[in-house]
Amino acid sequence: MFRATDIMTEQVFTISSSATVAQAIALMQAKKVRSLIVERAHDLDTYGILTERDVVYNVTASGQDPNQIPVHKIMRKPCIVVKPDLNIEQVAQLFADTGIQRAPVIRDGELLGIISVTDILMKSDVGAQPLADALSRKIQNALRHARVICGDEQEQISQECAVAWDVVEELKAEAAHQRTRQGKG
Repeated sequence: MFRATDIMTEQVFTISSSATVAQAIALMQAKKVRSLIVERAHDLDTYGILTERDVVYNVTASGQDPNQIPVHKIMRKPCIVVKPDLNIEQVAQLFADTGIQRAPVIRDGELLGIISVTDILMKSDVGAQPLADALSRKIQNALRHARVICGDEQEQISQECAVAWDVVEELKAEAAHQRTRQGKG
């Protein structure tokens, strides 16, 4: 069975908590990522995370100027982290229980990578299982759609691409929620 370190993305982009949200947005766009890990201030500090959803919900929706808001005002800290030796089922359950879609992989305070619901679906043997229900088929269709929309290289993450991946992530969260309910019911 795969472990978190087997499927995580090793290249992680970080940002200082004192950077502006505008700087974070620019970095996300340049690196074509949907989240940044917020650096620790010192060795005993915890990591934070800033996602595109944090920016949209906490800055854009309230009409604030991203040039005037520091990352530390809207980031989530401490963020939920994944231990590198967790198996994929455990990571998926953590994501389902907490409602998150990505988390840093950390061992003894060292940032090793980041793992997301997309990593679980695309890099593990989860896809080898038969599609048993309508929701699974919807997820597969949403993934195909997102890949088509996001396939061409652009300087910025297109709005359509972001929406397509949001659909994928929402469907996967719903599937995890349904599995959790079935297991407890």
